[in-house]
Amino acid sequence: MIAIIQYNAGNIRSVQNAISRLGYKSIITDNPEEIKKADKVIFPGVGEASSAMNYLKERKLDEVILSLKQPVLGICLGLQLLCKSSEEGSTTCLGVFNTQTKQFPPKDKVPHIGWNNFSELKVSPLLAGINLTDDVYYVHGYYAEPCNETVATCNYIKEFSSVMQKDNFYAMQFHPERSASVGEQLLKNFLTL
Repeated sequence: MIAIIQYNAGNIRSVQNAISRLGYKSIITDNPEEIKKADKVIFPGVGEASSAMNYLKERKLDEVILSLKQPVLGICLGLQLLCKSSEEGSTTCLGVFNTQTKQFPPKDKVPHIGWNNFSELKVSPLLAGINLTDDVYYVHGYYAEPCNETVATCNYIKEFSSVMQKDNFYAMQFHPERSASVGEQLLKNFLTL
């Protein structure tokens, strides 16, 4: 079973629908025992960092996420919350990835909304079958700075972490559930780890 973590963030149902289209069953839950028992855990979200972290801490889901040994996938806000901290609300985050989430400098086109390809890809089981020219769909005003755990980058105003990996933790800044066949491939890669 795949557990999708329910917390103070949006876009969770569309992730569940994408998983269902791939033939997998999932539950949306904030129950620690269900999350711990799952074969895979997805930590998606669209929202604001400080209120999302407060929700996680109030329910001790921050401790649950850090204790997980099965594959975990952060999506969008999920990636940002897996970093050390976020400039959004001066938030201390989970600290899985050794980097900070920063706000894009003010420009005409912030937030970053739309399709973009990769500027660098490293070897990762999450990226099997993915090419530099493949486009994925982004919606974000904050970005994770590249670090040792970055396995793919994108360039929008500046270079940022598009995909990250450390041990059993994986994360994508873009929305695979909105990224057509490339997104399906990425989700399938995660679900078959």
